[in-house]
Amino acid sequence: MATGSTRPTSRDVAQAAGVSQAAVSLVLGDKWRGRVSPTTAERVREAARRLGYRPNLAARNLRLGHTRTVLLVVPALTTEFFAGVYTGAARIAAHHGFGVVLYPSPEGIGPARDPFASAQAALDGVIASSMAADALTTIRGDQLPLVMLDSDPAGSHGATTVNLDIADGVRQVTDHLLGLGHRHFLHLAADIPSWTFDVRARELTTRLATAPGTTLRTAHAPIAIDAARTATADALAAAHPHPTAIVCDDDKLAAGAYKAIRRLGLRVPDDISVTGLDDLALATAIDPELTTVRLDAELFGERGMQALLAVLEGRTPDKDDIPVQLVVRGSTAPPRAS
Repeated sequence: MATGSTRPTSRDVAQAAGVSQAAVSLVLGDKWRGRVSPTTAERVREAARRLGYRPNLAARNLRLGHTRTVLLVVPALTTEFFAGVYTGAARIAAHHGFGVVLYPSPEGIGPARDPFASAQAALDGVIASSMAADALTTIRGDQLPLVMLDSDPAGSHGATTVNLDIADGVRQVTDHLLGLGHRHFLHLAADIPSWTFDVRARELTTRLATAPGTTLRTAHAPIAIDAARTATADALAAAHPHPTAIVCDDDKLAAGAYKAIRRLGLRVPDDISVTGLDDLALATAIDPELTTVRLDAELFGERGMQALLAVLEGRTPDKDDIPVQLVVRGSTAPPRAS
């Protein structure tokens, strides 16, 4: 009998029950009928209960060549967006008998460290959100199927990509503001070297270039409310002509812009319109409620998991971008007449 802190093994069970390890494997794997007598099977089960033995499912799965476990890597857990991605992925995974392990990379969008020993052997695949494919090299190696969410299809090194239609979201925002009559813009951009934020900047610049008489100034800030407040205040103090609309890469950045505007004695949207992107709970907690682009994080996670299942089964995943929707609320209005 195993003693102390040593985990009991199948050999311990076999010795306690007076049978071979093969018999233990058959009984505890529920494959004993016709090969082991009912009396012997019960003796094995009783020995396992008495010893507190639990089969090493991970080892068994590795022998079978799969673990039905997927790793979801995210840059951080600082927003509800990634929680939604996990919820959606886990829902689809559970329906197909898979588990999802959530791993917020301690390096953010940079190279992710292997979260546990022998990750390549302990996983069936990896889903990574808002990270570059080469940041997953340590975890993935060249062995594991990889699905990239919110990532550059051209830079995915052959990995499957699933994306929200961020470019269309920015176009919706820009067209909404242009339609209200705005011509002078401040882009409050996320200070993160990421493909998805490059897309936002590029689409905003491209769309405004087609509208006569427009100006665009850019300020960068980490995705944090205080940092966004400081960046907005500095940009507004230096901007000429004065922007009448601030386009923010993220709802948190928009909340920081609100604070800067109010500290300058101005009002949203009377003096400056503000837009966000995400439609977090924060968007309806601030006043006035924020005009923003709704990203369906749970659907995003679902589509990511469906893509990985397709890869594992040798099917071609759906390549269409997920539509996004502009939600117009009280933070945007026509510019004040000069």
